[in-house]
Amino acid sequence: MVRSGIKVYAPATVSNVGVGFNVLGFAVEKPGDEVLIREGLQKGLVISKITGAGGKLSTDTKVNTAGIAAQKLLEYLGETERPLEMEIHKHNPIKSGLGSSASSAVAGVFAVNEFVKAGLTKTELLQFAVEAEQLVTGNFNALQVAPSLLGGMILIHDHLSIDFKKLYLPQGLFVVLIHPEMPVQVRQGFILEQSVDFDIVLKQQANLASFVSAMYTSDLSLLARCLEDVMIEPQIAHHIPLFYDLKALSLQEGALGFSISGNGPAMFAICDNSLKAEAITEKAAKLYFDHKIKAETWITKINHEGAVLF
Repeated sequence: MVRSGIKVYAPATVSNVGVGFNVLGFAVEKPGDEVLIREGLQKGLVISKITGAGGKLSTDTKVNTAGIAAQKLLEYLGETERPLEMEIHKHNPIKSGLGSSASSAVAGVFAVNEFVKAGLTKTELLQFAVEAEQLVTGNFNALQVAPSLLGGMILIHDHLSIDFKKLYLPQGLFVVLIHPEMPVQVRQGFILEQSVDFDIVLKQQANLASFVSAMYTSDLSLLARCLEDVMIEPQIAHHIPLFYDLKALSLQEGALGFSISGNGPAMFAICDNSLKAEAITEKAAKLYFDHKIKAETWITKINHEGAVLF
């Protein structure tokens, strides 16, 4: 018997965006996660299959972020006994700095909302996805969930109340994503300083304010001058192989800016045309190949839609 179902897509995200530590993030068109959901054969929600995760993710709905977010929505709807079967297809690399757990949480809750025809808006679904992220990461934080669900570039004013603003974006921007393979113990070694020099904070504030202004006025010259992370990047960059080489070549090829996505190791460059993006991607791939380091690269645009039926 064929059981009808639906498939949804939730995009990866670039968070912090260099100048906006813990307050700024945007969605990309690729990579991202897919979730399929259909009527199940037993009571309750079951994750029947996960691909693309290399066996690193659990099918337990109390542990998997897609399952947690979906289950929280079902609890809210009073539908926890409804037979549902979920498949998760991971294309967003795990522990990359590209919001892997967030895109899964978003895909899970969005899929259930669509399939059971609950009718909740994306803004209403945010709470469930953020709660799922909290159970996995320990932080009630919408930085990666909000752009993955809503699309575009999101400025978070307050995480606890999920107070956010979707920013205007200039046309024609391209994003290069670079994700080098790194040992887990190195990624876990990213510990940020609890105090920062006052002058650095002032500079970072000026850069963030100028960045928002550059978005709304499509001032790419200002964007290139202000997209500089003077606070967090210097603390993390030395953990990421060839970071400064990649940053230098990206800027030489005309990138408007280059920095770290989230806590890394993924990095991003923002470009004003596809030719520059292609040149950066080609040279970055060659640099890692020459140093015998595995790396994934993508050329993408900023995703304006967020989670969608696929």
